[in-house]
Amino acid sequence: METFINLIYLIAAALFILGLKRMSSPVTARDGIVWAGVGMVLATVVTFIHPAGSEDFSRFFLINIAAITIGGGIAWVTGKKVKMTDMPQMIALYNGMGGGAAAAISAVILIQQEYSHDIIIQSMAVLGALIGSMAFSGSLIAYAKLQGIMRKTYRFENQQLVNGLTFLVVILLGINLAISGSDYSMFGLFLFFVLALAFGVMSTAPIGGADMPVVISLYNAFTGLAVGLEGYVLGIPAMMIAGIVVGSAGTLLTQLMAKAMNRPISNVLFSNFGDSSGEAQEVTGSMKEIEASDAAIQMAFASKVLIIPGYGMAVAQAQHKIWEMTKLLQERGVEVKFAIHPVAGRMPGHMNVLLAEAGVPYDIIADLDEINEEFKNTDVALVIGANDVVNPAARNDKNSPIYGMPILNADYASNVIVMKRGKGKGFSGIENHLFFEENTRMLYGDAQASANKLVATIKEL
Repeated sequence: METFINLIYLIAAALFILGLKRMSSPVTARDGIVWAGVGMVLATVVTFIHPAGSEDFSRFFLINIAAITIGGGIAWVTGKKVKMTDMPQMIALYNGMGGGAAAAISAVILIQQEYSHDIIIQSMAVLGALIGSMAFSGSLIAYAKLQGIMRKTYRFENQQLVNGLTFLVVILLGINLAISGSDYSMFGLFLFFVLALAFGVMSTAPIGGADMPVVISLYNAFTGLAVGLEGYVLGIPAMMIAGIVVGSAGTLLTQLMAKAMNRPISNVLFSNFGDSSGEAQEVTGSMKEIEASDAAIQMAFASKVLIIPGYGMAVAQAQHKIWEMTKLLQERGVEVKFAIHPVAGRMPGHMNVLLAEAGVPYDIIADLDEINEEFKNTDVALVIGANDVVNPAARNDKNSPIYGMPILNADYASNVIVMKRGKGKGFSGIENHLFFEENTRMLYGDAQASANKLVATIKEL
């Protein structure tokens, strides 16, 4: 029976790895999700076999059935109802649940003191508890920021010092739990978890909303690490492999996102986004408005149009209309491509998912490195609700908070049309110099409503 259980775990782990591999391409991503889902089903079902033959089998069976029914039911309903624009915060929430589950497993192990004789196992349980607790509370704060429940950052004097001291106390309590075996007090265990959860909150609350995608990715890596540690403690290979895969993938993704912003992860976590050492350049000029009909004519008679989607397109669910407009332009002989910045939207791949949902072919979607040189030979760059990823201040203003961040060179195009809901500064609160350039025109309004007008005008030409 033990051999059979381990074989199922091995198959589940292989499906996790293969599923993640297939998720790396838009063409095979859907299959990858299914493969990983099948692996999770196998890993879940095999838990029914563990207590087989014991007097507690019926109790474990009922607990598992109840957990799967409640958890699966909630996930099914929320997964069906969630809007694509709300997907980042759902990911943050579900990621937090994974960290919380790992912390809960550690809590049970430490309370039962079943492994107190083994300092290595005890240390792994404590470390998993620490990382899982931080990921849980930190992910909930990230969810609150993206959902709009927490609309501002919370900073106070000497905050990093307070956070550092809190973390130090947590580490000391953890070391005591790891080496004291069964001699530790329950109050010490309770204080350890309280401070670990508090540290997750305090370290995430000061971070600006624009950095939340990086934070979510980092906490995803933490959750994977915590799960891997608990898999080691429990001796379950599937948990170890799944945790290692998630942890390593999350770490790589975090590094790639930080690189795309040209900011070290330490700067995201310990610096105040929006602060700078000097005074940012003053914006000169004014925003110049354009009517949808004029914007449509510009694109219809252009040779090349590059479309830059952003969160504004996601909010308006305008991707289908934009694709309809693209096809109309292509029928007129216009070359159209989509330019995607790595951190556009509220999560990695956000724009790619939206465009895939609308049926946009992958061969006309290009990343920043592939497309940037083409803006110089572009007649019209259409920016749809994007802000920081096209802000020339990242190149030109050394005092800008985003200075050094690679951007899409929309301002190099002959003409720039920006579809925007209003005259606000956007999610990060930074003024976009592109909007004031001489070759830029602002098309105000909901992106879907504006796209409807563009489509209608092009059809009439």
